[in-house]
Amino acid sequence: MTQPLVARAAIGTFLIVNLTLIHAMFLIAGPPAHNMFGQVGRLLGLYLAFAMTVQALLVARLPLLDRAIGMDRLTGWHRLTGFAVFWLAVLHPTFVILGFARYDRVSFLATAATLSKQLPVLLGLIAVSLIVLVVALSVRIARRRLSYEAWHTVHLLLYVVLVLGIVHQIYEGTAFTINVLTQIYWWGLWAFAIGALITYRLAVPLIRNHRHRMRVAAVVPESGDVVSVHVTGRDLHLLGAKAGQFFLWRFPGHNRWWQVNPFSLSAAPNGRSLRLTAKGVGTTSAGLRDLPVGARVFAEGPYGSFTIDQRSGTATLLIAGGIGVTPIRSLLEDPDLGRDVIVLYRVRSGADAVLIGELRNLTRERGARLHVLTGRTSDTNQPFTPANLHSLIPDITSRDVFVCGPAALTDAVLTTLRHLKVPTRQIHAELFRLAP
Repeated sequence: MTQPLVARAAIGTFLIVNLTLIHAMFLIAGPPAHNMFGQVGRLLGLYLAFAMTVQALLVARLPLLDRAIGMDRLTGWHRLTGFAVFWLAVLHPTFVILGFARYDRVSFLATAATLSKQLPVLLGLIAVSLIVLVVALSVRIARRRLSYEAWHTVHLLLYVVLVLGIVHQIYEGTAFTINVLTQIYWWGLWAFAIGALITYRLAVPLIRNHRHRMRVAAVVPESGDVVSVHVTGRDLHLLGAKAGQFFLWRFPGHNRWWQVNPFSLSAAPNGRSLRLTAKGVGTTSAGLRDLPVGARVFAEGPYGSFTIDQRSGTATLLIAGGIGVTPIRSLLEDPDLGRDVIVLYRVRSGADAVLIGELRNLTRERGARLHVLTGRTSDTNQPFTPANLHSLIPDITSRDVFVCGPAALTDAVLTTLRHLKVPTRQIHAELFRLAP
């Protein structure tokens, strides 16, 4: 049984066991004194609290899940869980208020006004308002108008929501206060989620950065709007970073502490230095070329399963688009990649081919083949249609395919790979869902 299957089985078991226990607590506690609306509201409240613990575990970026599932897929689950939290946060108070309104025979708004005078209820309603705000700013239309830094800062409100949610449960919880065992289970679940969050998002990064003391060693312009930052530090081999992975980077003193960006390693880590290469599309990335040598670096990671470890065979096809070449370039430098390698690099023009000199040298040294696919996409220039890709790579179904690039390119490639019946286990995509 492969590591991803083991991880999925463990996640499924965790969800089933906890949902079963939640329903058991709900049934043992018995119905509330008023009506069906109150019962539904209370059950939705338990669902909401559990969904928040799941969200905390996803935000914690547990290394085991990251290695087995991949940060892209976990980020997708985080997004879906976020919408589940949103709807539960809206429906839970709605049904509770409806239950009291029906029982007291007063209007919904009058009941809401009365309940909001109680501090625990008021804190819960504030939490709901913050959830609605975060979700509203996370939908695609709104997110396109926000910089990555602003979007990330808004998401820090979710930590406030967790605190408010815990306080609300302390005063309003009933189903999990039946006896000592239910209380131990419920608060143990929350302690596990919050403990994982504090450990992997705060304690571990602080300890690692204190140990490694990373600094900017060099800043190298690669093109008009692309720059590489070389980072050195102590005992970097202990990070366990691999080609294809990424870090969340902060530059204290140069940017505000909450400004963080996910940048892939653009060179295979060698234990002595790390290199990131970024295109200036946001506040942080555009300012990288102004980083002074010796500036402090705070890195969180490594993250991602876009590594050679995911291969199922020995023949490999690497497909890059635009600045998505960075993890592809680092994979090409991985000594375990082998020699049966083909690289496709899609750019508008030769001038846009970042790191092309390094790609040519690496493919030459490895005996690999490099194809630079240029020109704007049009009816006559579509290299990733099934017919064109199969014509270029006749044995594509026998290769592991790694693809990274803009969303449109990645979607087109993945659609073609499915059409050509490339086995799912051989397809590996870096979708950059954490990026703007």
